[in-house]
Amino acid sequence: MNEIVIKQNLAPNVWFMGIYSPQVAKKAKPGQFVILRVTEKGERIPLTIADFDREKGVVYIIFQVVGKTTSLLSQLNIGDRIIDFVGPLGMPYEHSPEDKDYLFVAGGLGIPAIFSKVKMLHSEGKNIDIIIGGRSKENIFFEDELKKYCNNLYISTNDGSYGKKGFVTEILNDLLESGKRYDEIFAVGPVPMMKAVVDITKRFSIKTLVSLNPIMVDGTGMCGGCRVKIGNEVKFACVDGPIFDGFEVDFDGLMKRNSYYQDLENISYKEHKCKIGLGE
Repeated sequence: MNEIVIKQNLAPNVWFMGIYSPQVAKKAKPGQFVILRVTEKGERIPLTIADFDREKGVVYIIFQVVGKTTSLLSQLNIGDRIIDFVGPLGMPYEHSPEDKDYLFVAGGLGIPAIFSKVKMLHSEGKNIDIIIGGRSKENIFFEDELKKYCNNLYISTNDGSYGKKGFVTEILNDLLESGKRYDEIFAVGPVPMMKAVVDITKRFSIKTLVSLNPIMVDGTGMCGGCRVKIGNEVKFACVDGPIFDGFEVDFDGLMKRNSYYQDLENISYKEHKCKIGLGE
């Protein structure tokens, strides 16, 4: 169980893995996530389920090396096993059967988070447009896979090395200003990006969902680490989400909470890098 059966490098420090976990694959739905642990005394981290294959019993994840645990995970190879691989967790993505036209906006590591949702909607005959973006061309991945399931795929890069120069929000604004309309817009990526998307879609009164990934420990709602203010209520992203109405999310509070442990995370990662000879 929890054996790595696929490993591919998608972009600098970005890895795609297939994990043999039949019990998770059997129950997984678009929008859910897993929590994994690489070592006996290691931390637990949440990762979005990018896709799943129930017949093969495989769950697919995509992650970027940004800290100690993701660094350790990236060093594992095909045939290695992950100590803990718990899921599926969170509420799955739900949509209205009456809605026909969808737009997905994904930045960076948000790209894999939309994949299973797009596949599901495509199988139902929905009209789907997608905007993806990254810092440069080397940070754009899953382009060919997404093209199979959408009507239009728009790409932006910050440096202009691929697609339109600028941000995903600029393409979004251009589409809506031109008169394009959608029944639902779904945004996932860095919190400032999602906030910017919502700021635009509010002007056009288009329903907008966002997928949040705040600080998370147990994934069952017990620790309260992932709490986020939604409207006038406090919700837990791990059990009430991770998908919420973007118009209701307190993005400023979320960004503040997400920054609480950055210094400690950086110290831990730096010490880990030095120990394995990858330090400065």
